Amino acid sequence: MRIAVLLYPEFTALDAVGPYEVLSRIPGAEVVFTAARRGPVRTDMSSLALTADAALDEVDSADVLLVPGGPGTEAQLGDPAVLEWVRAVDATTTWTTSVCSGSLLLGAAGLLKGRRATSHWACLDQLPRFGAEPTGTERVVLDGKYATAAGVSAGIDLALSLTGRLAGDATAEAIQLVIEYDPQPPYSAGSIATASPELVAELRSNRLLLG
Repeated sequence: MRIAVLLYPEFTALDAVGPYEVLSRIPGAEVVFTAARRGPVRTDMSSLALTADAALDEVDSADVLLVPGGPGTEAQLGDPAVLEWVRAVDATTTWTTSVCSGSLLLGAAGLLKGRRATSHWACLDQLPRFGAEPTGTERVVLDGKYATAAGVSAGIDLALSLTGRLAGDATAEAIQLVIEYDPQPPYSAGSIATASPELVAELRSNRLLLG
């Protein structure tokens, strides 16, 4: 089973690495990180890079496609080569997935028309421009073979959901235990439903912090 993860400048690290930690542990899975060209790709925080071991033109199919989000998403929305690659690989997938603002890339490629989808809470209002129906109350939204996750950490939930469908509940539970995914955050500000209105407003006005 081949899992292709798209990388591009200024993607958010956990969008890609969180799902990788889960999906790479599925028996028989092969994960390939791919970008416009081989080599290191810097994340949105610039101090970290992931290595693309394959260029886009070397990856023409995948069982699972994962598109992370991040500040760099905006630039990719206007890149015909990236959008055409997403469409081409999507034609071969069992699952086409995204984390955070990665769903905007799926939308820009024309894959979410008439479908329910989610994204980072700061980007939800952009989904309708691509014909998608935004759903902001779920961390993972499944519609056909398309699976979209909310912001950043929701990618782990996405990956566990996919693992259950690809390899069975027992495998998903085993991987969850191996990575000890048992969230017990010290704060309750993890969603706009629980964070203070003042904090939400502050972050909405601070695009640099949001990325």
